[in-house]
Amino acid sequence: MDLSLKNKNAFVCGSTQGIGKAIAMELALLGANVTLIARNEEKLKIVLKELPNNQQQHDYIVADFSNPTALKSNVNQYMLHSDKTVNILINNTGGPAGGPIEDANEDAFLSAFSNHLLCNHILMQAVKEKMKQAGYGRIINIISTSVKQPLNGLGVSNTIRGAVANWSKTLANELGQFGITVNNVLPGATNTVRLESIVENKSEKTGKAADVLFQEMANEVPLKRIAQPEEVANAVAFLASPAASYINGINLPVDGGRTKSL
Repeated sequence: MDLSLKNKNAFVCGSTQGIGKAIAMELALLGANVTLIARNEEKLKIVLKELPNNQQQHDYIVADFSNPTALKSNVNQYMLHSDKTVNILINNTGGPAGGPIEDANEDAFLSAFSNHLLCNHILMQAVKEKMKQAGYGRIINIISTSVKQPLNGLGVSNTIRGAVANWSKTLANELGQFGITVNNVLPGATNTVRLESIVENKSEKTGKAADVLFQEMANEVPLKRIAQPEEVANAVAFLASPAASYINGINLPVDGGRTKSL
């Protein structure tokens, strides 16, 4: 099975922490040249030094997904001054704030739509032509199991994640003929700063201790534990590899079996 990413170039978004960082590490370990994308340059420099490097060329782009116009400008400038063909695009950014959908205001939906769907689209358009020319492309979107089963207390996220999943499936149908696959990875409860924030908010509202809430989450999973970011990264790395050449247009839960739907 060919899992090598040697001489492949990857854009990894949200790559200074959590799942994004774990993905960047795994792709570099398999031989890819990794371009980190995030808003905090100091953190980008730290992760850049941590990436496995066997004569690879890693770098970064500073971009804030709350500003799609600036993201587009920064990425287009990078592409203009680089001779790289980006073979792998990992779309990944932090989710919207939690809360019931009935209480959400219009700005929350607009902001989430912009941060997720519009920014994904901007990045796809920046890299797709060279992917077509190379005859090899992997676009992998880190979304959520909520596209299969909406999660309580995450109303805006459930809505926007569903939009991204449908964007992705449509794109898979259009780009497959060029050797470009488009897939979604759906993490379940994963040990990240994002999960800690959700648990802290729930703890404040319910009065339950955070460790009790974490255990309750783990108990909902058949494996009886919460995932580590590296476990999600392993699934992403496989989909990015030549071995996954005939997997296209799927939603892949990495949730220990928690999602009840097929």
